[in-house]
Amino acid sequence: MDLSSQTNASFHLPETMPVMVLGDCYLFPGCVLPLYIFEERYRLMLAHALQTNRMFCIGTRTQGIDNQGEIVTVSTAGLIRACKKQEDGTSHVMLQGVRRIRLTGWQQEKPFVLAKIEPMDTVIETEREYLDELKQRCMDLLPDAAASSGDAMRSLRMTLDQIQCPEIVCDILSYHFVRNASAQRSLLVEPVLERRYDRLISELERSQED
Repeated sequence: MDLSSQTNASFHLPETMPVMVLGDCYLFPGCVLPLYIFEERYRLMLAHALQTNRMFCIGTRTQGIDNQGEIVTVSTAGLIRACKKQEDGTSHVMLQGVRRIRLTGWQQEKPFVLAKIEPMDTVIETEREYLDELKQRCMDLLPDAAASSGDAMRSLRMTLDQIQCPEIVCDILSYHFVRNASAQRSLLVEPVLERRYDRLISELERSQED
């Protein structure tokens, strides 16, 4: 998890991007997703990404991977930060989210999905002071540091306090502290940052009640 990453609106995106279709899996900007690549189609996808721009994204079907639902049209462009290939041809990959994107069409479906993409801008409707208040409300709702993970939680809090971008803080908290797949999807696809924070606060409050 690279907590120091900031959302980079100027990050250069290609016009198309491979899509790895997974069930109830969402990557957020500023976060890192570990992946185990073993299916042949995704081995080909990974090879393509490594030979081009080291990027692919995660696509989630609206009704789960075993059903026929459409792929959610909002995703996060992922940059391959590390890749270790095994002797059997499988690979362990660390994929870092760099920017929200929209999947606008399909250039190919086999041997792996290749989507046409465009950047998705975040809408901010209020002043920075209000966003700082929303961020602090979320920080106050984080679970207490347990004995087994006290250092990690304290380090997380310190790092989040230092991040100046309220959008990336919201994304990091959404990725690591929201366990409900439907809620994660809502947080990912919502364009308005204040609404993301409202949903995040509701989910953190619900977690405290459980």
